[in-house]
Amino acid sequence: MEGFFYVLKLDFATFENWYLWLFLSTTPWQMNEYKKLNIKDWAVEDRPREKLSKNGSRSMSDAELIAILIGSGNLDETAVELSRRILASADNNLNELGRKSIEYLQQFKGIGEAKAITIVAALELGKRRKEADVSNKNKINGSKDAADYFQPLLGDLNHEEFWIMLLDRGNNIKENFRISQGGISGTVIDVRIIMKAALEKGASSIILCHNHPSGTLQASDADLKITRKIADAAKIMDISVLDHVIIGDNKYYSFADEGML
Repeated sequence: MEGFFYVLKLDFATFENWYLWLFLSTTPWQMNEYKKLNIKDWAVEDRPREKLSKNGSRSMSDAELIAILIGSGNLDETAVELSRRILASADNNLNELGRKSIEYLQQFKGIGEAKAITIVAALELGKRRKEADVSNKNKINGSKDAADYFQPLLGDLNHEEFWIMLLDRGNNIKENFRISQGGISGTVIDVRIIMKAALEKGASSIILCHNHPSGTLQASDADLKITRKIADAAKIMDISVLDHVIIGDNKYYSFADEGML
């Protein structure tokens, strides 16, 4: 009996020593590989393709949709976790993310040039879809209609642009176009160009619009001065300036609503 217990004890010791050797001989790289689960082993919330197929795209979070675009994460993060971190860097705001460059996105571990380009392209498609929606709008009934029209055009720009919308007597849109493009803090507006365009197109009224890349909606002194200057010039031509809309981050400021015209 004593010999039996001795052999059994030796076998357990041999097993323990073998297990210890296996653990110590495993490199950090190999351990990470063991930790990294196959996509089929992920929790349901980390399997965005299956979730979209089963529940539809409206059930998906922004991070899950981006995860579908990038396909995979890195050794430390799933695609969903990486997407959440990318979104967090843009204050969880898709408009802000739309301003980010390919180079910026490549700073994240697991995002190469191809994945960065895919994200940028997808966000641009979303922007163009909004533009397609508003391009079918023919009549402006108030400041919100004007803001909804210009938001897809100016909302996520990193620089300032100044646009005008030309309207007929029934407030139907005749045409709109960019007057100038500037930097982060301003742009130069030539009143003569605006008046020339309005007269050539036979506009009865116009709406002015520009964006504030900073997101703030406070009208500056320069905004007030140029608005009054354009309104005075238009009055001589019997053309009304109905509004001047400032586009911010999914918000807008209306000179007409605020009694500034």
